[in-house]
Amino acid sequence: MTGIVVVGGGQAGASLVAKLREVGYSGRLTLICGERVPPYQRPPLSKAYLKGDMDRERLFLRPESFYASQDIDLRLGDWVTEIDPAARLLKVGGETLAYSQLALTTGSVPRRLPALIGGSLGGVYVIRGLADIDAMAPEFVAGRRLLIVGGGYIGLEAAAVAASLGLEVTLIEAAPRILQRVAAPETSDYFRALHAAHGVRLLEGTSLDRLLGSGTVRAAALSDGRELETDFVLVGVGVSPATGLAEAAGLAIDNGIRTDEQGRTSDPAIWAAGDCASFPHKGTRIRLESVGHAIDHAECVAANMIGVDRAYIATPWFWSDQYDVKLQIAGLNTGYDRVVERSGESLSTSIWYYKGDQLLAVDAVNDPRAYMVAKRIIEAGHTVDPQLVQDPDTDLRHLLAIAAAPDTSAAAS
Repeated sequence: MTGIVVVGGGQAGASLVAKLREVGYSGRLTLICGERVPPYQRPPLSKAYLKGDMDRERLFLRPESFYASQDIDLRLGDWVTEIDPAARLLKVGGETLAYSQLALTTGSVPRRLPALIGGSLGGVYVIRGLADIDAMAPEFVAGRRLLIVGGGYIGLEAAAVAASLGLEVTLIEAAPRILQRVAAPETSDYFRALHAAHGVRLLEGTSLDRLLGSGTVRAAALSDGRELETDFVLVGVGVSPATGLAEAAGLAIDNGIRTDEQGRTSDPAIWAAGDCASFPHKGTRIRLESVGHAIDHAECVAANMIGVDRAYIATPWFWSDQYDVKLQIAGLNTGYDRVVERSGESLSTSIWYYKGDQLLAVDAVNDPRAYMVAKRIIEAGHTVDPQLVQDPDTDLRHLLAIAAAPDTSAAAS
């Protein structure tokens, strides 16, 4: 008896199987998870869970009993080693499993430091799964010295947790500034000042030459000739889509598993959703790494697997929590050519990204109203005059009305 098999027990996989049952699929349904725990939330891992403010059970997206109640065969601790698309078979846990349709929600994997520069030493960690956090948690003791490699959001969030727990934190970023790949200089400036105020030492334009130690890391040699003593190292230099299974099966790969607008891969019986998949978006092809996308994409794919025939329209949004600051991001700033900054109350601010006259994205720092207004404008495909955004006397609700006007430029004048 064949049925639908979902490979990957992250947010996308859990959302996909739940949606299949919700939309009426009653056939055999299997969710294969490499980890030995049910699907869980990943964002709290490096924040509340690492700090001890969240129990393990609270991480779970649903209790294990949910899968039994929905007649979902939840296979924990099993790894798929091979897919045979021609025979519609896969090898898992020492057996062969048949499928009528297959969904790949394999997520992404963290990039690690090469062994040649000390990446295999003890005390060198990455942040991705529950096991990673459990392994590094005992290191987070006040007074210990932590070196973070990478000034993206993962590295900065880890720095915030470590600093709040009383560790001595140094963060190095090879690029001229933190967040250079994902944010405007104004956003980088805000978070640089925030971390400096909490005692984090930021070394921008500084790369790692090698880690030093015999068995366990004890120091880091930097590109500028300095040598820093450290008790442990956390590597946050990005992730790569987990495409190994798909590639070995002969599926098309293009910055992830290549899918069409419905989520179907180059094999008509195989689908992909979440971090591992790339998809068409506004005349180009993108891949997104966020909880919101994983849920929305997986639910769209689930509907299409039973014949709904619906295109996936991405509405990108992201967030980052650092200390008592919440950054909310709406849209994609790719291709922006100017930004305007709108100051809010107290420590709040928002950075609005434009390409020409078109609003692309916003970084809202402790400013949920700016985030929600910009998100609605962006998702509607509208825009607003940058000068109005920058003017502190402009009411945010008025921006919505202006953006919705038939002739935005006329309304702005």
